[in-house]
Amino acid sequence: MRVLAAPRKYPDELRERATRMAVDLRQDPATKQGAIQRVAEQLGMHPETLRNWVRQAEIDGGTRQGTTSAEAERIAKLEQENRELRRANHMA
Repeated sequence: MRVLAAPRKYPDELRERATRMAVDLRQDPATKQGAIQRVAEQLGMHPETLRNWVRQAEIDGGTRQGTTSAEAERIAKLEQENRELRRANHMA
């Protein structure tokens, strides 16, 4: 059984634009405070959504520690392969 992901609420272009705007504003100490909140309000999205996007962009960009998107995708593929192998071994 395969679980489908929920459809995305925001188009990729909006996600990329909002993330870029917030990251750019956070680079300048004068505009860093409240940058995510301001951008989220301007674009009509929840600030926590944008905060998560910015956090992941910073991880992917190497400015914050964490699991990159590429690493997370690789781990998910390996876990899927592991499940399939276990299922095949269980049936054998």
